[in-house]
Amino acid sequence: MSKDSVAFFNFIALPFVLFIDTEYICTLMHKNKLKLLIGVMMIPLLSSCATEYRKAQKSTDNEYKYQVAMDLYQNEKWYKANNLFEQIMPAMRGTEEAEDMQFKYAYGCYNQKQYTMSSHYFKNFYQTYSRSDKAEEAMYMSAYSLKEESPREELDQSSTREAISALQGFLNRYPDSKYAPEATKIIDDLQDKLASKSYLIAKQYYQLRRWKAAMVAFENFRKDYPDSKYNEEIAYLRLESSHTLADVSTYNKKEERYQTTVKLYEGFIDKYPESTYLKSAEKLYSDALVQLEKIAKNKNS
Repeated sequence: MSKDSVAFFNFIALPFVLFIDTEYICTLMHKNKLKLLIGVMMIPLLSSCATEYRKAQKSTDNEYKYQVAMDLYQNEKWYKANNLFEQIMPAMRGTEEAEDMQFKYAYGCYNQKQYTMSSHYFKNFYQTYSRSDKAEEAMYMSAYSLKEESPREELDQSSTREAISALQGFLNRYPDSKYAPEATKIIDDLQDKLASKSYLIAKQYYQLRRWKAAMVAFENFRKDYPDSKYNEEIAYLRLESSHTLADVSTYNKKEERYQTTVKLYEGFIDKYPESTYLKSAEKLYSDALVQLEKIAKNKNS
């Protein structure tokens, strides 16, 4: 493009660019003014809420505290609402409001991610108000809170087991609950996490070359998690551990341990005839047979 063409294009396009930029700038200014206006309008409201909360904290009128706490709860001010609930719950025990207040208090803990506390207070609710129409939800939320406490699979899984037990207890009590499908899925997910934890422990023995301990851990895994996705790998690693253990054993233990390798191979090939580990398993099996043949020759010589 020539210099004259460029100059002509700039002459034609410039007013449009300026127009667009001006419109864009005005729009931004308008939006910022709107945000500023909303912010200014919110200041008295927020100040009022804070003042109301402080007044309620100092008040001796439990009914007033209750109303302020309920307003705070509706506005998702969980900490402040629970703070006021704590002050009045002992005095209001036995009243019509007490049941709803304790239920909301448990949810207030849950919404603050205080899962151990929420589990405790939901459990306390359904035990205290077993005939309440909220008892079913409270029992589920008590178990669900424990699920939220379940840590990463490499950490201690005590809370995971506790959550599974609580969820199973819920299903036993409310088998037709609307929460039942979700509870069942969560149990399956938590079981998978426990399986992964056991898998990592068993694999660690293998990686540390503690062959005998690895074989025990692999067999325990198979018994505890018969449907696990790890079972094919576990079965092969048990076979390999058996063969390696036989290799490093003293001479008088080799025969028995190579025979164990042969039995494990036969079980493996029956269960996983098309395994991705098939060729490696066959090599271990063939070598075990060779070693057994050598042992037999030595005995006969």
